[in-house]
Amino acid sequence: MWSLALGLFLFLGTHALRIRGDVMRDRLLARLGPRYFKTLYALTSALGFFLLVYGFGIARETPVVLWTPPPAMKHVAYLLTLVAMVLMAAVYVPRNAFKAKLHHPMILSVKTWALAHLLANGTLAHLLLFGSMLLWSIFLFKASRARDKLNQVVYTPGNKASTILTLEIGIAMWLIFVAWAHGWLIGVQVMQ
Repeated sequence: MWSLALGLFLFLGTHALRIRGDVMRDRLLARLGPRYFKTLYALTSALGFFLLVYGFGIARETPVVLWTPPPAMKHVAYLLTLVAMVLMAAVYVPRNAFKAKLHHPMILSVKTWALAHLLANGTLAHLLLFGSMLLWSIFLFKASRARDKLNQVVYTPGNKASTILTLEIGIAMWLIFVAWAHGWLIGVQVMQ
């Protein structure tokens, strides 16, 4: 559990530099320079990701059950992960209505994904991993929206074709993930 906690601290810590504004990030950039800052950021993130994946895998071997979710939560999780995949697709498809309206679909995707996993799983490891991700995404979304408002960011309006393409890609990614990739990557087959 310690490697999971340390991994979360390193991974989310690097990705949380802008939650309280840009002061800490700007200081580190000024002190280290862009090249060393990016290198340190990437290495710390990669180490954190490795530790959280490793730690979560170890914690799953001897789960500490905190609660048993009702069976219906599995279906809710399917629906929420579908939404998360559409939001993830919205990050990469230009000029779609989701990005135009929501502004930060990547953060909302993580938030939705984390909530889905919290609802469907009741172990300490799941609470630590997905609860941390959910809290991080809530704070980062709020900070990102505030930064947009301060900087008067204007998002490009979406169009129908890009929005439909976003939906198609998101649904396809979700189908691949629940039918095959989750079992292959995570070791847990969700559709049985």
